[in-house]
Amino acid sequence: MGRLTGGDPSLLRRINSAVVLHALRAATVSPEGRDPGAGADADRAPERAPDAAPGCATLTDLTRVTGLSRPTVEGVVEGLIADGLVVEMPAEEGGVRRQGRPARRFRFRAEAGHLLGVEIGAHRVAALLSDLDGRPLGSTVREVSEKASADERLERVRGAVADLLRRAGVSRHSLRAVGVGSPGVVEADGTVHLGTALPGWTGLRLGERLRRSFRCPVLVENDANAAAVAEHWKGAAVGSDDVVFVLAGLSPGAGSLIGGRLHRGFGGAAGEIGALHLLGREATPEEVLSTTGEPLNPLDEGQVARVFALARSGDTRARAAVDRFIRRLVHDVGALVLALDPEVVVVGGWATGLDGVLDPLRDELARWCLRPPQVAQSLLGEAAVVTGALRLALDHVEEELFAVESTVTARRASR
Repeated sequence: MGRLTGGDPSLLRRINSAVVLHALRAATVSPEGRDPGAGADADRAPERAPDAAPGCATLTDLTRVTGLSRPTVEGVVEGLIADGLVVEMPAEEGGVRRQGRPARRFRFRAEAGHLLGVEIGAHRVAALLSDLDGRPLGSTVREVSEKASADERLERVRGAVADLLRRAGVSRHSLRAVGVGSPGVVEADGTVHLGTALPGWTGLRLGERLRRSFRCPVLVENDANAAAVAEHWKGAAVGSDDVVFVLAGLSPGAGSLIGGRLHRGFGGAAGEIGALHLLGREATPEEVLSTTGEPLNPLDEGQVARVFALARSGDTRARAAVDRFIRRLVHDVGALVLALDPEVVVVGGWATGLDGVLDPLRDELARWCLRPPQVAQSLLGEAAVVTGALRLALDHVEEELFAVESTVTARRASR
């Protein structure tokens, strides 16, 4: 695309197309099925004419809601039909007949393309498929060893995606965007600048590697950032624009939304609270929960669960280890709370499945923070990262098709 200027007719066509398509999509999504993250514009659906069925809009509806002239709307709609994004609905039979020709009715074709969210974790990979409205069409999860190489892990991802698409009857060519949630500090082009949790992850050109499997934009995001977006979209932070999501574990990470927009920092390292212990030269995360003096494997969740079980049974050393863990978590989360003043802190990750973590965190934040935030457990659980990855893909397509305003997660995609 060449440079657009204010007098360029192609710019006007793009704006008109986005406005009409946005209005049609808002008419297609019913109030009951509307996404919490769809924004205020989703509530500005056209008031349908008496002979327009739910999920459809007439030219009169679109003219009224967009403020464009009827000939302009008609021309835009015909172009969108040619592009496969809009379909004209057949006239309803059996209804009350009115004089004259029935109004033409149109709807947005959410089935015109598909979106994919992918989670790459230490113990599993997951994929979530949706239509262009973000409605889930299928999902899959596959286990993977924490010791797997980068090549093995990516091959696991490809296999999971292939199986999901096959079961859903969806062609790979219909994918319009792929969002990916991964551990580590992720640069704008999808390269993992630093990723110590997975073997061979530091320096991995993840976006470029995955792009070979897809003929569409691939957007790679830090896993905690993706989970923060998911909780804001469909989880415990719906309706809150200042949010901190904590992916709690031995080396916790965090994602933040400030004023409703994802905050990555200059180089993508915002929220790396797992490194805060370095400032005080305290015990490493692996040593915090140790009851033997030997560091734990931070990826061995079973080993961690056993320490918590021993603490519940009254073991003195385990109780002291759990207390150290909670103090560290409060310290790490408190630093973000004092810096960002979020309305809500959502806690997810494996630590939320362990008894005695959430209440002490809530109590200590209330004690030490100038304005204590709400503290909530993740409503999405293990699905948070893959759901946020799907939202990345949805945001990219929305920005591309309905470019009326910038999205929550806008960033450059790897192509």
